[in-house]
Amino acid sequence: MTNEAFIAKNKDADVRSLALNKAPEGIDLHYCLQQIEGRQIAVRKLPSLAKTDGIIYPAKISLEQCSSEQTALYKQRLVERLLPKVRQNMVDLTGGFGIDFTFLAQLFDKSDYVEHNEELCKIAHHNFPLLHLPQAKIHNMNSEVFIDEMGNYCLIFIDPSRRDSAGRKVVALSDCSPNIQALQDKLLIHAPFVIVKLSPMLDIHDTLRRLSNTSEVHVVSVGGECKEILLVLSQTKHGIKYFCTDITTEVHTYSTDVRDTEPMIAPNLERFLYEPNASIMKAGVQNSLCHAYGIRKLHPFSHIFTSAHFIENFPGRTFLIEDHCSFAKKDLKRMLEGLTQCNLTVRNFPSTVAEIRKRLKLREGGDCYLFATTLCDGSHALLRCKQALLIQSE
Repeated sequence: MTNEAFIAKNKDADVRSLALNKAPEGIDLHYCLQQIEGRQIAVRKLPSLAKTDGIIYPAKISLEQCSSEQTALYKQRLVERLLPKVRQNMVDLTGGFGIDFTFLAQLFDKSDYVEHNEELCKIAHHNFPLLHLPQAKIHNMNSEVFIDEMGNYCLIFIDPSRRDSAGRKVVALSDCSPNIQALQDKLLIHAPFVIVKLSPMLDIHDTLRRLSNTSEVHVVSVGGECKEILLVLSQTKHGIKYFCTDITTEVHTYSTDVRDTEPMIAPNLERFLYEPNASIMKAGVQNSLCHAYGIRKLHPFSHIFTSAHFIENFPGRTFLIEDHCSFAKKDLKRMLEGLTQCNLTVRNFPSTVAEIRKRLKLREGGDCYLFATTLCDGSHALLRCKQALLIQSE
């Protein structure tokens, strides 16, 4: 039996169970397990790759660190907007497994892949022809060395490593490698646009102070979970625009060039409640929603909103407020009578979800949504809500 036959036979098998069994004669078990596990991850994360015969997958850590197909496609559309006409060449200075490179290189006549890891470069040499990238040129070298020698490009893409020399995760911009803060001016000599992929844990406000050439901030979430931050550095810029995107079955993007704006505060609760999506919260542009949608915040620090009218296509979750009360024992008893489970959210409130759930003796789940929050007068309140989508379908 060949390695390829063993992989095909066990493509859906449990990798841990396979590892405990003795491999057939002539089988490189370590290689085969890596390929089986890699393809299983790709089925979920990189479906186009999983459908391509002959792809070689790297070690699991490289697959965990690479972009998903959804976020790679988002970057592809971003580049199409930045460079609508001329797309001669691009370079990815931190190639990795090459997912972002694969989707971006499709747009360019020539493309350079730079990666210091020799094994990943060997995999790229094998995979890129299968992915219809004959124009891709592979450079097995350190990105800083390549930068000192490189020419001019239409686009530079870079995803700094977020692990230190001991393999521990880092978040601070100065701890990432290569150091974008030190390199930003040099990179912009060689390209009109530099796209930087950063950790979703990064402090955006602090990063913008350090990367003064930023013209766009993209916060990308998938299914409500913030996955990555993209910064567009430009040779010329006029202010900063924010793009807050949530990818579900469709791609929903809220954009604004307003960040530090005073919110409109609601004097009282109205009929509907609005909770912005994770990308908007991470970008810190939630106050701009007041002017964009005509809604008001419950409190300057609560970050949930209310209005008398229903807003279609709000970038987040929309609820109907069915009732509300204080945290006095008799008020809680009245409002929660007959309720055994709920979905609980805490916004600008001194207790945690676990503490409140224990106090209310309510299990998780159901179609009731409770929000523990602070109102404009500083009082604490519990809001009982129902999702507006459920209301519309009734």
